[in-house]
Amino acid sequence: MTDIKIVLSKLGIQDLNNGLSTGQKSWVGDGDVIESYSPVDGRKIGGASQAEYSDYDIVVKKAGEAFRHWRQVPAPKRGEVVRQIGEELRKYKEELGTLVSYEMGKSLAEGLGEVQEMIDIADFAVGLSRQLYGLTMHSERPQHRMYEQWHPLGIVGIISAFNFPVAVWSWNAMLSWVCGDVCIWKPSEKTPLTALACQHIIKTVLGNNQVPEGVSCVVTGGREAGEWLAADSRIALISATGSTRMGRAVGEVVARRLGRSLLELGGNNAIIVTQHADLNIAIPGIVFGAVGTAGQRCTSTRRIIVHEDIYEDVKKRLIQAYSQLKIGNPLDPEIHVGPLIDVEAVKAYEKTVQKVKEAGGAFLVEPQLLGGNDFSSGCYVVPCIAEVANHFEIVQQETFAPILYLIKYITLDEAIDIQNDVPQGLSSAIFTLNIRESEQFLSQGGSDCGIANVNIGTSGAEIGGAFGGEKETGGGRESGSDAWKAYMRRQTNTINFGNTLPLAQGIKFEVD
Repeated sequence: MTDIKIVLSKLGIQDLNNGLSTGQKSWVGDGDVIESYSPVDGRKIGGASQAEYSDYDIVVKKAGEAFRHWRQVPAPKRGEVVRQIGEELRKYKEELGTLVSYEMGKSLAEGLGEVQEMIDIADFAVGLSRQLYGLTMHSERPQHRMYEQWHPLGIVGIISAFNFPVAVWSWNAMLSWVCGDVCIWKPSEKTPLTALACQHIIKTVLGNNQVPEGVSCVVTGGREAGEWLAADSRIALISATGSTRMGRAVGEVVARRLGRSLLELGGNNAIIVTQHADLNIAIPGIVFGAVGTAGQRCTSTRRIIVHEDIYEDVKKRLIQAYSQLKIGNPLDPEIHVGPLIDVEAVKAYEKTVQKVKEAGGAFLVEPQLLGGNDFSSGCYVVPCIAEVANHFEIVQQETFAPILYLIKYITLDEAIDIQNDVPQGLSSAIFTLNIRESEQFLSQGGSDCGIANVNIGTSGAEIGGAFGGEKETGGGRESGSDAWKAYMRRQTNTINFGNTLPLAQGIKFEVD
């Protein structure tokens, strides 16, 4: 098994005291130490100093100073720095992926995949740095030209969640940097060490390119540090990933100061399986979506809506597939399912199971807590499946655990209504070989989610497309497509190159 001490040493964070960083400089804050324990085995990995407000204020001031310089650097030059950061991440992919797996608890394959996602978004951002395009418009006035251009916003505050401790930060940071913004990252207090490792990886690149201190900042802390960012008028944009409850609080505070927010919140994602589905690809897609990251993805599959003609067959296949799942240390490549993030998450799993039973749900694969030497952290649970009705109150909620709900339908209209009848609207999918069914699912009267897939699951988005959802998911978009526009401000320009001053709309205004 991998020696985590060797991994930490290679990542340059064997001295785990520094919890605050601006550019190439790090220091110990005045607050208490946040201790990171691995859900894999319950062992303490290390600690990171928590910021006091005075520490935070220093970071914000350094970021503001850096922005005044960074915004003047041509975008392709900023892209070159990001390219080098991507190359540095390639060098440390194995070590960083291992730390992600060990600190968060996801499988090693998923940890490595998360780092690959960082590399991919860096590549995307490099190309984007030469394509920050505006538009030209024809003016109604003679000898006038109109166009629009995009300028950097300023300081971007990034509040990330534990389940993707580095990838979602990189979605925001890489795009922010090529757009000319600077970043302050408040990582989850449950996974602070991966954030410090990322900062250490990129600091050499920043130094070699004479990038000013403050372009990339990390502030470790709990809820209070996030509240400082949300309320600070010096922060132009807050990008927050987490629960709907957290996002609602952040959004209200940012809106009160008329700031900008980009919210990526909860999901309650469903897969519709029609009688025309290829079950040989549907079943693996369902199982990965439901148990990947131990059900702790915002895109995790929560509900399976199955046509009555194939319901019993799908049920039988899912039970068989779940019997093959291997649960244990996620650093073992043979393991499918690792632990939940902490014992509080286990309590949420137990509470949800109890509510399903009280509502009248029937478990097809029984829930269970795992103990003993192989599960000494107390964070391991058995992924389970329950037959439920969509209107159950507990089914309407997002539970960050591997609990899958099975629901029967008769008509596709009914299935789509069931899928949409939850407060969240992040990801959705349909498995069918019938083109009419797939097109109905993707039509205006189909899925109401930000992501709608055909013959793939709800989880595992690529960086080329914009990522985000509707309703209580927050409405934000990150990563690919034109999501870069969230990190910039639009400016419309009109140029008069004539020797008269005609007014728009034919208005006449003459003075001597």
